[in-house]
Amino acid sequence: MTEVLPRRFERYGLKLHPDKTRLLPFGRPDNGQPGGKGPATFDFLGFTHYWRRSRAGRWMPSMKTRKARLRRAITAVADFCRRHRHRPVKEQHAALTRRIVGHRNYFGVNGNLRSIALLIRTTERAWHKWLCRRSQRAHLNWKRFQELLRDFPLPRPQIRVQIWTSP
Repeated sequence: MTEVLPRRFERYGLKLHPDKTRLLPFGRPDNGQPGGKGPATFDFLGFTHYWRRSRAGRWMPSMKTRKARLRRAITAVADFCRRHRHRPVKEQHAALTRRIVGHRNYFGVNGNLRSIALLIRTTERAWHKWLCRRSQRAHLNWKRFQELLRDFPLPRPQIRVQIWTSP
């Protein structure tokens, strides 16, 4: 495998970096293994790949947003809300929606709904926090913020690509 892969990449003008390329054991865990998660995980293209048990109890590969990538997205949204808090709400909503939809389109694979929902919840909290700091007099309580979200809803968490289905 380590001899064949570099030759295949060379056909397309690509090279493998020797320090960044390695083979990992990522085989299906034994059915007798206790617990809900398998032994090995690895990060690739912004996802953490791991083994988990399906509802039927079988092992299946799964993916979730890599922690560092999710943290970076949450920080970027909070920073956007802080820097643009004085812009009109409609303009803020349009920009936040673009960011969430872009994240959802890339990371919206089956098994990753929880990470997408976390990004949306933290976006709501950051948006509320920085809208509250727009004025020294008018405080935006959660009830009024929920009314604002009815007029300017953020996208819902959604799976965009079914990579695999459970057997």
